[in-house]
Amino acid sequence: MPRQARIDSPGALNHIICRGIERRKLFLNDDDRDDFVKRLSRIVRDSETLCYAWALIPNHFHLLLRTGNVPITTVMRRLLTGYAVSFNYRHRRHGRLFQNRYKSILCQEEPYLLELVRYIHLNPLRARIVADLNALDGYTYCGHSRLTGRISDGWQSEDGVLSLFGKQRKAARRYYRSFIQKGLAQGKKPELTGGGLLRSAGGWGVLKSMRRMKEHLKGDERILGDSEFVMQVIESAQERMEERYRLAAQGHTFNRMIEQVSEYFGLSVEDILSPGKHPYRVKARSVAACLAVRKLGMDGTAVGKRLGVGQSAISRAVARGNKLMAELDISLQ
Repeated sequence: MPRQARIDSPGALNHIICRGIERRKLFLNDDDRDDFVKRLSRIVRDSETLCYAWALIPNHFHLLLRTGNVPITTVMRRLLTGYAVSFNYRHRRHGRLFQNRYKSILCQEEPYLLELVRYIHLNPLRARIVADLNALDGYTYCGHSRLTGRISDGWQSEDGVLSLFGKQRKAARRYYRSFIQKGLAQGKKPELTGGGLLRSAGGWGVLKSMRRMKEHLKGDERILGDSEFVMQVIESAQERMEERYRLAAQGHTFNRMIEQVSEYFGLSVEDILSPGKHPYRVKARSVAACLAVRKLGMDGTAVGKRLGVGQSAISRAVARGNKLMAELDISLQ
């Protein structure tokens, strides 16, 4: 059976799970873990991706990310490729490090965001990497230590979680920890690692009863949420894909798009393709970057090569371009 395409869009909440090949260890020592965290922190900043929760386990890791201006596929490719090369060099090994594709689950924010934060942050305790909750509070290789305030390195989106527990930071940390503590007795929660829609109905027994009563739920292993959310996500993804096919059928290539942008802004194609700091030129290049990534579905790295800039610059350009397109009512016509 062919693999299903990943579903992602700006602002989407994604639970990422990635394992080592043949369940081998991804992290052999603290040098490995430090390298991974350093790469993750740099990439989420560059791509304006929000990281709400994360945990490193010897043979796998969990991330809870909100997509910024760069698709999750690009974020993960940069993270996994860079770490694999570094890991192989450090340990004098060759070959694949990760097992197949990482698992990416697009999640409904309510009621799953906080449940996912708790599930992910309790992983080191369930895996017996730390002895108890007090040890987890200061464990370096898990986002929980940032939310408790024991470690502060500035890259994790603490406010995105703590703001849900109160306006005052100190009280919010206290309520957050109490919330985590209440999850100690819950054990593993398979409904949070994919296909949770069906289980969230109340279990397979309830689901079977609903089927006997001719009530059906829509499910998708790539999505965690209720029927309505699943259908909205699938329909939105389908609309984006259909738009890209339509634009391609109409002959909207990167080169044609650049010509249209240059004509709109009264610049030459060379002006659009060449880096420069003139405000009007920056606007035109930002719109071009946004159209290429958001409408034509091009990879940010590929767009960066065509425009002569790096991935982080493209991320910023897409964000600027998105605002400009709304202000100027620009579309590929």
